[in-house]
Amino acid sequence: MSKIVALTFVSLDGVTDNPTWTGPYFNADHARYAHGQLFAAHALLLGRVTYEGMAAAWPRMEESEGEFAVRMNTIAKHVVSATLTELGWNATVVRGDLATEVSKLKTQGDLLVYGSGDLTCSLIELGLVDELKLWVHPVVVGQGKRLFGEGCPASSWTLAGTTTFSTGAVVLDLRPHGKE
Repeated sequence: MSKIVALTFVSLDGVTDNPTWTGPYFNADHARYAHGQLFAAHALLLGRVTYEGMAAAWPRMEESEGEFAVRMNTIAKHVVSATLTELGWNATVVRGDLATEVSKLKTQGDLLVYGSGDLTCSLIELGLVDELKLWVHPVVVGQGKRLFGEGCPASSWTLAGTTTFSTGAVVLDLRPHGKE
């Protein structure tokens, strides 16, 4: 059965936006882990803001980031947006009932959600997130959008595992309570 994995960089104070603060915590082990996540996915599922940021950056990164960037640029992307009409970067717009449309996409293979806090909250509310991977970085950002802000539904999670990097970053691998 295919799954939806939501993967988000988060600071100690819960900030997820503009994750430039993750740079000092990135190393070869971190890169290998990210590589495994991306290459295991059939497609990406993104919110509009995350899509726009990634589409602006990744096409210029193939020389410096190698096969990871090639995969990032060539993997199918599905963007949940009510405003975008024409997309590049191997992407299509997801419109209509979110539960129905994402469930259809899920039948084609595993979906990886990068960032996309509002989308992640909507998917959690619909019971569609099978794994939540929070990449917790040992930094307090102080301000910014938080993953579980106002309007995100209450939910319970079970810790399925952790991955610790020598830089102090930790991935919490969580499953919806009752689905582990």
